Amino acid sequence: GSQEPWTPYRVISAFTQAGVPAEAMSIYPGGHDAGPAVLNSCDRSMVFGSAQTVQMYHGNPKVQAHGPGFSKILLADDVVDDWEQYLDLMVESVFINGGRSCINCSGIWASRHTKEIAQALAERLGPVEVKPPTDADASLAAFTVPTMAEAVWGMVEEDTKEDGVTNCTANFGDRYVPQERCAYIRPVILHCQSPDCQAASKEYMFPFATVVECPQEQMLKKIGPTLVCTAITKNQKWAQQLSDAVHIDRLNVGPIPTNRLNWLQPHEGNLIEFLFRSRAYQVPEDQLAGLTA
Repeated sequence: GSQEPWTPYRVISAFTQAGVPAEAMSIYPGGHDAGPAVLNSCDRSMVFGSAQTVQMYHGNPKVQAHGPGFSKILLADDVVDDWEQYLDLMVESVFINGGRSCINCSGIWASRHTKEIAQALAERLGPVEVKPPTDADASLAAFTVPTMAEAVWGMVEEDTKEDGVTNCTANFGDRYVPQERCAYIRPVILHCQSPDCQAASKEYMFPFATVVECPQEQMLKKIGPTLVCTAITKNQKWAQQLSDAVHIDRLNVGPIPTNRLNWLQPHEGNLIEFLFRSRAYQVPEDQLAGLTA
């Protein structure tokens, strides 16, 4: 959109530095109508956006839409009593990259110890302060459109009013930090006593996570679409059930942070799989030898 052209600029800069010809790419800054206009003019296109964006293009064979991640950590019954061993993993998954990636963890699910887990996360992340973007220790990203931060914080406040939801970071100072030209939201950790709490299915573009109390046997039915799922367990039967789940795109079985990806295993496929048509190309071996000489 017209308000934030810097992200696509950075993406294209990365591609050109990696060797992709600059003339192969274009940036079209514009209003909210610019994106749909470009997509409607292309035979094949790929779009990343909100859940509403995904719904807009649902069933359109010309568009592959990618939405929020809703990435999660599941602590199985056979390991949850040792949850302290995995606290660093949980903190990294929630907090790395300012909590803005679809591979950041937005939900931690366990059948017990959830209040203790939520409190421990709050004690680690709650004190994080806003620092200038030029500070080498800055770990929070600004909302460059201040009204967006205000709106997001309003939604979070509504989440905290729900029965069964506790804001574990409430005692660590104000979360919403408006500034002259931008705004920040400091990390928020909520405890949900049931997966039926609406907050349990929320995700925001800052370090936000819910710790959800849910029996292990109900988790697969309740977690919903999940881009990255880190399931910490040694229970092979449950691991197989997770492997069979079609609503999990990337499955880590064992203590692997949700943000740790193997780039040789693209969970959303390669660009060529949707945007290009596979072809075969052959020449006689003697001609090939001449081309490579």
